[in-house]
Order: sequence, then structure tokens, then C-alpha cells
Amino acid sequence: MAKIYDIDDEDIQKEYMTAFNEVVYLYDVLKEAYDQQGFNEDSEGLLTNYKNSFNLFESEFEI
Repeated sequence: MAKIYDIDDEDIQKEYMTAFNEVVYLYDVLKEAYDQQGFNEDSEGLLTNYKNSFNLFESEFEI
């Protein structure tokens, strides 16, 4: 997030933030599920979704 905030062009910064919001959302879902239920049969799927989203963000947006 700090690298995104360092971007000077406001339009580009907004574009990056919008794209990164999906990663943040999936992290929050994963964390909440772990905090409430611990590791369970859904954990692998949630972790995979988070990792895939993060990797997609990294591949599309160079920071």
C-alpha cells in the first residue's frame, strides 16, 4: 500500500488502488475465516484465491 501511495499521478494511483482492493478484500476474508474458524477445509481455497489475486495484481501492475 505504501508504494501505491507514493505514486504522484492521482489517476494512476486510483487505478492501482482499485485493482489492489480485490487483493485486500480476499486477505480480509481469509483472515476473518481463520480468526473465527481456524484452519479448515475451506482454508486452502481461500488462500489460493488470495494468492492468485495477488499474483495477478503483481503481473498487471508494476510498482
